[in-house]
Amino acid sequence: MLKFRLCSVATLITLVASVMATTSVVAAEASSANAKQAETAPRLDDGAGAYKTGRYANLFVERLNKTPAETRARIEQAFQQFFHGDGQEEKVYFETGANENGTLAYITDWANNDARSEGLSYGMMIAVQLNKKREFDALWNWSKTYMLNTDPNNPSRGYFAWSMNTDGTPRSTSAAPDGEEFYVMALYFAAHRWGNGKGIYNYKNEADIILKGMRHHGVLTGTTPFRVHAKGPLAVEPSTGWPSPNNRTEQAKAVKEGKPWPPARRSNAPREVSVGPMVDEEHAMVRFVPEMNLPGTDPSYHLPAFYELWARWAPKEERAFWARAAEASRNLFHKAAHPETGLSADRTDYNGTPSMGWDGKPSIYAYDSWRTVSNIAMDYSWFAKDPRQVALSDRYQNFLFKQGINTFADKYTLDGKPMSDRHSVGMAAATAVGSLAATPGDVSTAFLQKLWDTPMPVGEQRYFDGMLYIFSMMHLSGEFRVIEPRKAAK
Repeated sequence: MLKFRLCSVATLITLVASVMATTSVVAAEASSANAKQAETAPRLDDGAGAYKTGRYANLFVERLNKTPAETRARIEQAFQQFFHGDGQEEKVYFETGANENGTLAYITDWANNDARSEGLSYGMMIAVQLNKKREFDALWNWSKTYMLNTDPNNPSRGYFAWSMNTDGTPRSTSAAPDGEEFYVMALYFAAHRWGNGKGIYNYKNEADIILKGMRHHGVLTGTTPFRVHAKGPLAVEPSTGWPSPNNRTEQAKAVKEGKPWPPARRSNAPREVSVGPMVDEEHAMVRFVPEMNLPGTDPSYHLPAFYELWARWAPKEERAFWARAAEASRNLFHKAAHPETGLSADRTDYNGTPSMGWDGKPSIYAYDSWRTVSNIAMDYSWFAKDPRQVALSDRYQNFLFKQGINTFADKYTLDGKPMSDRHSVGMAAATAVGSLAATPGDVSTAFLQKLWDTPMPVGEQRYFDGMLYIFSMMHLSGEFRVIEPRKAAK
């Protein structure tokens, strides 16, 4: 009996030890799982903006005494002109037949004679915000059909070529991250507005694929020239610059100085190119380009308002990164902005220092930079998580107001020296969006009035100016909104 009891005690001790060990392992696994869950699903602060309150300010109504009906009419008029107006002077949207997925359409940069991932993705954002499904689907179909790099020998495969001829042949196979960012956000909004369809119209699935590719694209290397599609034409840049009305000032200057025009481009001799992710993982920032030999970022590509939504809607394993990216972008805006003018460069290092340009000089405030203040103000409008954005928007608007609200140049050195004699509608429109974050007063209201009094751009410069014009009218009318997932029927 004693032996039995001793054996039982020994067995019991063994069992207890085994249970404790098992419990410890389970607890460790649970702790690890919880840690992983915390990484993939961070606790998010919804801020104090429209995302939380549901209230999107219509500043034309609040500050200029316009009516909601007037602002909606202006936006619809702008849309109809931009998408369906006169083909030579007004519209940039062109339908080009159909394929098995339906209608095909592109948006063209009229001044540069091409179709860009930026333009098509911007057009999709306008369409989904205004509930224009036909135009949205046609632009997405053209993007997938012609712009998506699929050639296995192209290191940019999986990315959208940033510039294409309007017949669907490539000018470049390289990618520009701002296009991918707007594709993702527009597709998520489409999934929420219209629901998911099949194939390329399973909007959420398409957005997930692009978003994951932006982070996890492997570093691939190939030798130029490349093709977009395996059986398609090679993308060979011309030996001189593409014809563009934007070059007229430079052309006149060259002629005056007795220099050749157009200037020769770099050699088209085959060269090795390595392409990697569109984001820098360490800094949690979008890169200027995914080519590995060109580090740094572009402040106007930073969209913390979008990243906040991706931290909620993206595949779970991606969410923590985008929550981190939102904060990194907000900090970059302040680091990149000049302490007196508020201007930031087209390209910077990850610490906000201007990058060196192709001419060996520091990058300046130029065409890309126009969008930065809009991105800041959109983030403040939707989330209001960074009170510093008020002072930054004030600084920027005050500088340009002092330059002359109807005459300020569209390019500057960061300390405020004009580098252009042109005043651009797109820049003025984007600056007006800053009023969503800027202190209410004479200056911010003056920019609202200027935009309201400005007609929709026409002619050869209507593409980029027009895009920013429509976006700005939508933002300031409270019609550029977070389109949230539809609630399941009870």
